[in-house]
Amino acid sequence: MSWYLQEAPGVNQQILEDAGAHQLTLTKPPGALGALEDVALKMASLQGVVKPELERIYISIFAGDHGIAAQGVSAFPQAVTTEMVKNFATGGAAISVLARRLNAKFEVVNLGTLFEVDDHAQIIDARIAPGTADFSVASAMDKEQLEVALAQGQNAAQRAKGNNSQLFIGGEMGIGNTSSASALAAANLNMPAKELVGLGTGISEEQLPMKVKLIDQALALHTSNEPMTQLQHLGGFEIAGLVGAYIRCAQLRIPVLVDGFISSVAALMAVAINPSISPWLLYSHESAEAGHQKVLTALQARPLLNIGMRLGEGSGAALVVSLLQSALALHNDMATFAQAGVSEKE
Repeated sequence: MSWYLQEAPGVNQQILEDAGAHQLTLTKPPGALGALEDVALKMASLQGVVKPELERIYISIFAGDHGIAAQGVSAFPQAVTTEMVKNFATGGAAISVLARRLNAKFEVVNLGTLFEVDDHAQIIDARIAPGTADFSVASAMDKEQLEVALAQGQNAAQRAKGNNSQLFIGGEMGIGNTSSASALAAANLNMPAKELVGLGTGISEEQLPMKVKLIDQALALHTSNEPMTQLQHLGGFEIAGLVGAYIRCAQLRIPVLVDGFISSVAALMAVAINPSISPWLLYSHESAEAGHQKVLTALQARPLLNIGMRLGEGSGAALVVSLLQSALALHNDMATFAQAGVSEKE
């Protein structure tokens, strides 16, 4: 059996019940903290302790270029992927700023930029090829390339485990990757492209029909219902890297905080490949990208925020970490009715 098909452990139901009982003793009406209570219970059941902690965070940004970008589906040139990899590593990107504030372990995994990237301590050079093929006319990658990309995600999860991480965040960078993500979601959900395709990095409304047409062309060319084949035909190296990381994190008992549209499509594919990982995925926010709500609905996900973000690179998830930490602090540190001498509900 391939490593990515091995079942992930289940949540600790007894701890979930015990943590729920603890919630009922705190000095507040039951349910008054809304989703903060739910996520605290979720983290308790995943960590296997009534009072979970969140201090050690691991952030891996996967980068790769896309052949489809040559068709003009992005507002930015492909050189931006390489330039942003450098920006991540040197600390100038949004996710770099947020990672520093979280004191998170941070790395960039280059799976296939079109241009060379200079060596840097925070960049892992794992280039498979100078980007994928144009999936509107050919398979984005071959089977071996897909296996390598998944394995690089597995390796990132293993590094997170070696760091005793309590939470994993995966980010992505790749000009053209909203096209890839939209095609994957359309194929997996059996939906027309126009219901999932958005403006991505900021293409004009006039360019949008061309983007939809290219993805429809790809869907007609690649007709498999099998998720691994869909990922091979329509995916990007960085999306496959995220898929591998999500699956392996769940197998290693590391909760994952999923970012925006592209990361959520990676989660969609990861769950389609290995449904047992689903309980280990938490969803940070609903982005402004057109298809994100449909993907979240398919995943039965309840994101914690909707603030109109669509940056990607793990930034929305990194922002939500402080919300998770607050939820755990409230769960762990609030006084009980008995401790505070407060009368309980009759």
